[in-house]
Amino acid sequence: MKKITSRDNPTFKQLRALAGSSRERRSRNRTLLDGMHLVAAYSGRYGAPELLVLSEQGAGADEFQRFLRGHPKAPTILLSDALFAEVSPVSTPSGMLALIEIPVATPQMEHGASCVLLDAIQDAGNLGSILRSSAAAGMADAFLGRGCAQAWSPRVLRAAMGAHFQLRIHEHADLATVLHGFPGTSVSTSLSSQRSLYALDLTGPIAWLFGNEGAGLSPELETRTARSVRIPMPGGAESLNVAAAAAICLFEEVRQKQARG
Repeated sequence: MKKITSRDNPTFKQLRALAGSSRERRSRNRTLLDGMHLVAAYSGRYGAPELLVLSEQGAGADEFQRFLRGHPKAPTILLSDALFAEVSPVSTPSGMLALIEIPVATPQMEHGASCVLLDAIQDAGNLGSILRSSAAAGMADAFLGRGCAQAWSPRVLRAAMGAHFQLRIHEHADLATVLHGFPGTSVSTSLSSQRSLYALDLTGPIAWLFGNEGAGLSPELETRTARSVRIPMPGGAESLNVAAAAAICLFEEVRQKQARG
């Protein structure tokens, strides 16, 4: 295992650039995973990462050593704790990072499956939470339109907790085109809608649309959506966080489909 202690090392420079720059991640089609949970989730789907990075303090951890024994051919380097802290995307480093190539989603949607379409979801925590709920609810595809946070940024990856490797994620998607080709029903939420979410039949394929945290869906997408529903809120709140609203909608679909048997 090669140990790196110099900031002038080319590999360290590459890792630091990927950790801090969305432009670098896009241009190289690479990102960093922090921690055993994400690394294991990736490896369970795609195999060994391109590079494993351990800190001096973390190198002896039992869970990391077990992973290394299970992936003996994975290239691995050791960073001094000081250098590792510079490339780790979290304030309390786990001791393990993985450099991966960002998976490319096939353009075709899964036949008969539901999906989510996200319009300008800008907060990384919200985006990651929606992806996590989407994976848990059995969505096949997530389409991210203009203005969305970068799906493969460290903050979104942390919030999604491995959901990236259970979904096909399509960034920079033309959401209007996706809607045009979708064979099921498209549904969005609106505070002004008179139809309750719980009154809508969700037993077929659904394309869920969720819009920007402040502005909501763009007018173009609103006019293209087949059904608009509201989430009943008997309390005093005026609205819901978009990630919470998405979870409610997705699991109402799950409930209806399970009830149908």
